[in-house]
Amino acid sequence: MEKKQKNNSIMALIITIFVVFIFMFTGATMLWQKIENFFQNNQATQILGQDKTFRMISSSENEDLEPVIQSYAKSKGYHIDIQYAGTLDIMQNLNNGEAYDAVWLSNSIWMYMLDSNIRTSNSKCTSINPVIFGITKSKAKELGFIGKTVYTKDIVNAISSGKLKFSMSNPTSTNSGASAYLGLLSTLAGNPEVLTKENLEDAALKEKLTKLFSGMERSSGSEEFLEELFLNGDYEAVVTYESSIININKQLEAKGKEPLYAIYPVDGVSISDSPLAFISNNNSNKKEIFTDIQSYILSDEGQKLLQEKGRRTWYGGISNHVDKTIFNPNWGIDATKYISPVKYPNTNVIKLALNLYQVELRKPTHVVFCLDYSGSMSGTGNTQLMNAMDYILTEKAANDFLQFSEKDKIDIIPFGSKVLGVWSTGKGSETTALLKNVHALKPTGTTALYPAAVQALKLLQNEDANKYNLSIVLMTDGEGNEGTYSELAQTYRDVKHQIPIYSIMFGSAKESQLLTIAKLTNSKVFDGKTDLVKAFKEVRGYN
Repeated sequence: MEKKQKNNSIMALIITIFVVFIFMFTGATMLWQKIENFFQNNQATQILGQDKTFRMISSSENEDLEPVIQSYAKSKGYHIDIQYAGTLDIMQNLNNGEAYDAVWLSNSIWMYMLDSNIRTSNSKCTSINPVIFGITKSKAKELGFIGKTVYTKDIVNAISSGKLKFSMSNPTSTNSGASAYLGLLSTLAGNPEVLTKENLEDAALKEKLTKLFSGMERSSGSEEFLEELFLNGDYEAVVTYESSIININKQLEAKGKEPLYAIYPVDGVSISDSPLAFISNNNSNKKEIFTDIQSYILSDEGQKLLQEKGRRTWYGGISNHVDKTIFNPNWGIDATKYISPVKYPNTNVIKLALNLYQVELRKPTHVVFCLDYSGSMSGTGNTQLMNAMDYILTEKAANDFLQFSEKDKIDIIPFGSKVLGVWSTGKGSETTALLKNVHALKPTGTTALYPAAVQALKLLQNEDANKYNLSIVLMTDGEGNEGTYSELAQTYRDVKHQIPIYSIMFGSAKESQLLTIAKLTNSKVFDGKTDLVKAFKEVRGYN
């Protein structure tokens, strides 16, 4: 008995030591992880006396390159925070005083739109990305564009005669759209040494561009959504980056679908040079981090990784040593052929050109705003909605090149427990009566989300889609509890047009409900919970 008790005591001691050891090891491991995590965040930099945090603002089309940057940053112990925005939004954010250590733009032309107090330095091109037409291969063959020298006028003639329709990103909110537009302006103006204000006033040039944009089926407020739009819809051509066409084609071929064929007009192609620049802030440590990151991107390893994403990293124009599974000749992509770049005008002419597009050249829109006046919108919600509509329906929108023109049509459908009416104008520049009605109505009742959307579709079903770009903007702060999704889906199928229904969610809006509508109509949901005016600005870039 005594021996058995002794053995039990020894066993208990062994178990106790083992448990203590495990606890100590686990505790030490957890402690080490906490220490490691601590020294990787901002707090650690204060103790080390050397700040290794770095804030960068970048054009949204660079988002697919973030893994390249973050992988290198992690190896060097840097904490890199990259914020993404549309090209023109970046200019506005920086000019409004938002603080960053570097800016990575899509095109050098936008650097000149920064205020003089924002000092940038060490700007270097990181890659080259042509903005071109991608046309389904069968359509390109039908038009005689394969194996032939193609000029810009050939594409314009195909569009003007109704033989080709295309989609592109909005010139007033994206770089690819603006670059393509400026390139078309220059080539159709006869490639002058410098595009001038006088060129923009040429009636013949305006007529050519108006005919060109009459063939635009869909406009996107971002390059990323343009890819999604094309992949999820039934379209025959797109104007975008060469790298986007490569990415689209990879996905199309993976699904067994017909790829796009890249078209590079010989009289000029817009080129984006993706400059990365330091924002001077008298911080030598930040400058060292910037220089290190930029040097890595421009190194052989960094450039190879950018090539894998479809970026051209050869700066002399041609290359005979590319991965043809990426720069695929079967897709019309020829890295051995020299591309003639168009010349960009100065900042003032660019601003005039963007305003000209918005007011005169673009295909007019017929948009229906469905506005939530349910009881939950009382107070702050209603105030923010009024502010957003005051922006959208007045000349305030002109500050961002998003104003309506007299050729546009606007309908507003307010809804509470039911559709509360329809307010309309046949001239987008005449909105005083609309605004008066918007401000006069008070929130009440439940949320007739689906009946409002159905009513909007019925308003647009007989509209001429060749003359107008059609869209619906659905704004709600709660869950639709009147009508049904089934009724909306059936109405959408009955309408002969592909009409996108964009949604802005606000307050307690049910995101899954809105995403289902977006999927049905090949559109997008915008988050207006923190800034409703900003969300309305975004959605204007899509219609």
